[in-house]
Amino acid sequence: MATSIQPLGDRILVQPLPAEEKTKGGIIIPDTAKDASQQATVVAVGPGKFDDAGKRVPLDVKVGDVVLMPKYGGDEFKYDGEEYKIVSADDLLAIVK
Repeated sequence: MATSIQPLGDRILVQPLPAEEKTKGGIIIPDTAKDASQQATVVAVGPGKFDDAGKRVPLDVKVGDVVLMPKYGGDEFKYDGEEYKIVSADDLLAIVK
């Protein structure tokens, strides 16, 4: 999962997890009805923002964390054939434990 992309500031590089293939009841979801996944794995993190005193504030997430994010948040792109998103730390909703 290592990549040569290094996010800047408080941005986080994530790789969205695949959307669910079927419901809990066993019904298969067709590709046209699948929603964008809201869970993603953190691939890389930026160094964090500077506070008012000029000190860098570290981010709450680390590489390997699974996070929840808004359904359509972040900027999507492909790199080496893989799908990624870059999101701001403020846009993340939670860490999945």
